[in-house]
Amino acid sequence: MADYKAPLRDMRFIMYDVFNVEEQWSQWPAVSETVDQETADAILEEAAKLASRTIAPLNRSGDEEGCKWDHGQVSTPEGYKEAYKLFAEGGWSGLGGNPVYGGMGMPKVLAAQFDEMVCSASLAFTLYPSLGAGASLAIDAHASDALKEAYLPPMYSGEWAGTMCLTEPHAGTDLGIIRTKAEDKGDGSYAITGTKIFITGGEHDLTENIIHLVLAKLPDAPPGPKGISLFLVPKFLVNEDGSLGERNTLGCGSIEHKMGINGSATCVMNFDGAKGYLVGELNKGLNAMFTMMNYERLFVGIQGLGSSEMSYQNALEYAQDRIQGRSASGAVQKDKAADPLIVHGDIRRMLLSMKALNEGGRAFSTYVARQLDIAKFSQDEHEKEKASALVALLTPVVKAFLTDAGLESCVAGQQVLGGHGFIREWGQEQLVRDVRITQIYEGTNGIQALDLLGRKIALGGGTYLETFLSEVWASVDADDEFTEELLAAVGKLEELTRTLLAQSENDPNVINSACVDYLNAFAYVAYGWMWSLMSKTATNKLAEGGEDQSWLEAKQVTARYYFKRLLPRFDSSAAAALSGTEELFALSPGQFQ
Repeated sequence: MADYKAPLRDMRFIMYDVFNVEEQWSQWPAVSETVDQETADAILEEAAKLASRTIAPLNRSGDEEGCKWDHGQVSTPEGYKEAYKLFAEGGWSGLGGNPVYGGMGMPKVLAAQFDEMVCSASLAFTLYPSLGAGASLAIDAHASDALKEAYLPPMYSGEWAGTMCLTEPHAGTDLGIIRTKAEDKGDGSYAITGTKIFITGGEHDLTENIIHLVLAKLPDAPPGPKGISLFLVPKFLVNEDGSLGERNTLGCGSIEHKMGINGSATCVMNFDGAKGYLVGELNKGLNAMFTMMNYERLFVGIQGLGSSEMSYQNALEYAQDRIQGRSASGAVQKDKAADPLIVHGDIRRMLLSMKALNEGGRAFSTYVARQLDIAKFSQDEHEKEKASALVALLTPVVKAFLTDAGLESCVAGQQVLGGHGFIREWGQEQLVRDVRITQIYEGTNGIQALDLLGRKIALGGGTYLETFLSEVWASVDADDEFTEELLAAVGKLEELTRTLLAQSENDPNVINSACVDYLNAFAYVAYGWMWSLMSKTATNKLAEGGEDQSWLEAKQVTARYYFKRLLPRFDSSAAAALSGTEELFALSPGQFQ
């Protein structure tokens, strides 16, 4: 397998040249004294070293060894403890954390680049610290000051880890029917009883404590999702002086045997009257949990991107080294028995598709991260509201499409390697297995699509979409190479949206039936916008001269490839979305036999 090399040049191009994030940082009091381009570059360089030298070497061995469960104790693969210690000592667990409690307070735009690097290096390993960062976000946003002071510093330092405990054996997407119970003990604590499944990092040997965020219901809570509360439940109770006390009454009943991410412990967690503390308000647990969902779903999208980037690097190295057949236009390496794979048109099709999706996805995820930063740090209320609307609209797209594209690119990389892609030696089969989960957890991609079309578009009355399209129109340059094609695609997206909403007025099945194809169509337009921005920026920088001429020219060629080869996928997605529901619902359940 190729050695991972962080795509720092492209990350800097997108952050500084396309989106000019440093100028925004300088305008926000919360980060203006904390981060500038020099600081960000130093962080990126150190992150690249951590990813390539410390984490990536564990990816294959961690997959082969997996986690082990023994009477409630979970041991992680060899090397994980040492790598996690270096991760924590570097302060990476608190990269985006609140500085008041020991976090670094870095913008999400910067953290998103870090997330991609560590996900490329090893998705399974990265899940352990990432869940702690997500739990910290919810605690910081909703917990009492006392809980923040007690729990956030050791979580930001990496001494303690965190989890999210949502899913139950009978309740996945429909959290309103969870059965985990919370009993008020009258002393500021609650007794939590129930079983949660699919809990990433629910038990492991990397940290001295694990802080579980658990969704549960009080006996007198309203039915459905309006009766859910959120509780902080530590593995070990915490004394007033911050030291660890006795073991809480919770445990890991088993770990799952999975298709991929074998180095990550996916646990069944049993809570037997475990002591917990309310986070936020009673019966508003989903509100608290969804504070972190936009960040978490962006992170899952980036998991797909990171896996795709590793697949591309692996496939590119193989295509350049492996000799097979001759170029259709004549021998390229006449002194050798055959030419390298990269001379063949179909190999180039797969590589260019991967490259276009990766770089488009990197720009799109950075754009969404930038909106999260604006919503958090801006001093302009109108700007904050607009950014929040864009985050609400685009989060399901970035989660679903980047992970779908991640699987597509991991399979394409496997195809480039041919038979060698199917065996363990080259690592491609592991990438395919690992990335597959990203389309499922944090809300399946079908649920993301339903959220986009059903909630954000249909119930939103078109306001969210108008906000996004106004951003596209404001950036259009009449002299840009792709303006005509981009505006045509935007027009078709508007027409598609109007038609589907009109159809749904007479057919209640339209939204659920068309939503996945609609999300794909939307995403191809969004990526088209990203490529338009990147191409325009590359053109301007080429005019300035400098050392990156070849790299910038490659950016322009890839943009042309996207508009000619990938954007046309919009038409097939739109046609499928508009095809109606007659055939979908024509069969009775018995006719599926």
